[in-house]
Amino acid sequence: MSLSIINTALELGLITSLVVLSLFLSYQMLNVCDLSTDGCFTFGASVGAVVAVLGHPTLSLFAALCAGAFSGLTLSVLQCYLGIDSLLAGIIINTALYSVNIAVMGNSSVINLNKTATLFTGAKDLLGNTPLGNFSRLFVIVAFVTLIAVLLNLFLKTRAGYAIRATGNNKIMVASSSINPNVMTMVALTLSNSITALAGCLLGQMQKSTNIDIGSGILTIALASLLIGRTIYHGNQMGVRIFASILGAVIFRLIYAAALRFHMPAFMLKFISSLIVTLAIALPYLKKKYHFGEKRYAEN
Repeated sequence: MSLSIINTALELGLITSLVVLSLFLSYQMLNVCDLSTDGCFTFGASVGAVVAVLGHPTLSLFAALCAGAFSGLTLSVLQCYLGIDSLLAGIIINTALYSVNIAVMGNSSVINLNKTATLFTGAKDLLGNTPLGNFSRLFVIVAFVTLIAVLLNLFLKTRAGYAIRATGNNKIMVASSSINPNVMTMVALTLSNSITALAGCLLGQMQKSTNIDIGSGILTIALASLLIGRTIYHGNQMGVRIFASILGAVIFRLIYAAALRFHMPAFMLKFISSLIVTLAIALPYLKKKYHFGEKRYAEN
């Protein structure tokens, strides 16, 4: 693969890794499967694009974070206070966000950012005469991923972070310890969806275009990346687990790039995503089953 293809794969993989970190918090720590990820990703991209078009590329990041927080808060209210199952609540929010995103984009399905100043155009102007000039976009993305990863690692080591992890393990035990599991769920989903929306905002600005389908399939890709990361590292050290999740997203995008390199038809990419998810889930099970069978044979 050429350097430009690898560079693009790294950029997309690192942006996807933000969604992976979002699922790391909601799915692995809280044990809640958030099906609103696709819609929330698009929500962050559309809100960020609108604010950027108004001439505020930096403010667009905070707007996207707030949009994602609102989505996560609404999702948690449906789960915790209206008694709706988490899977159904995610589907409801994802469906509603389709209409919301169209409304945010001014009854249009596309926002063009070609003539709009973004974080990436600013970084290119700033680093254009330096050795990093050709990698200005990657530099910005790495900075954001590093910041989010460090903050997430620190947060999960606080009392609130431990409470969220305990809520994911056993809500009844947490409730008996005078900790409100509903509050912990709200905090986790609000933070999780904020990170997802931020990823959408960055992708929209990097591609200089945002459309209603920009988040389509991102949940499958992020889930596959998360499982790849979990396969890489099985331990419990939080910092290493977070890094492995990011690495899983990069590996997934490199596999995508290799498929495109071998002239794989574009319509087959979602099939490849599904295949990778299946393998990532099945391999640990098959490995465990294989070792169990080997141990049993040795005992016999």
